Amino acid sequence: MPKAVWHGQVIAQSDDVLVVDGYAYFPKRDVNWHLLEESPHRSVCSWKGEARYYSIRLHESAATDVAWEYTDPKPAAAMVGDRVGFWRGVEIEQ
Repeated sequence: MPKAVWHGQVIAQSDDVLVVDGYAYFPKRDVNWHLLEESPHRSVCSWKGEARYYSIRLHESAATDVAWEYTDPKPAAAMVGDRVGFWRGVEIEQ
């Protein structure tokens, strides 16, 4: 089952992972939200819409903006609604 892992800690795990633009998107229901904290950072994708970001802080390791979601994606990107993408050191394991 695919997992999003940061320094050995599973952040998300699901059999329902969608890859869009080379990034793995996990269903929100399969994310361990207690490991993430909302970041003030936002970005805008021309075809997906506005993304809100999350950072992670575990023990002695931390990383900013390692996950994101589109809470109100544009119609062409509806498939990423209710999903969270990962990058910046988060390993996607099969």
